[in-house]
Amino acid sequence: MEAISIIKHLRMPARKVRVVAKAVEKRKVADAMDRLRFIPKNASQHLIKAIKSAVANATKNYGADADALFIKGIRVDHGPTLKYARRFMPRAMGRAAKINKRSCHVEVTVTDNKK
Repeated sequence: MEAISIIKHLRMPARKVRVVAKAVEKRKVADAMDRLRFIPKNASQHLIKAIKSAVANATKNYGADADALFIKGIRVDHGPTLKYARRFMPRAMGRAAKINKRSCHVEVTVTDNKK
């Protein structure tokens, strides 16, 4: 049995979320939640919310035991980038660069059997 939770359009670059996601992948849910509470990154709060949602989906829809769940995988993909046309960042030698506001999509999968 597998249950998933998806966060779309998270206003944070995917590379910053992946750093936190790698720390808790392939662990028991309780252990992952403890680790995330002590990781001083903003992405950890969003991952805690996604894991809680996946656990709730597993217990409500499939009748799984919350203590026996493992995180099978956390997939972080690039989302749309907001490109502001009139806002620029000053660069060297009088040049300018556009400001890109990146986002990502996060998918958390939990399962009751460890493989």
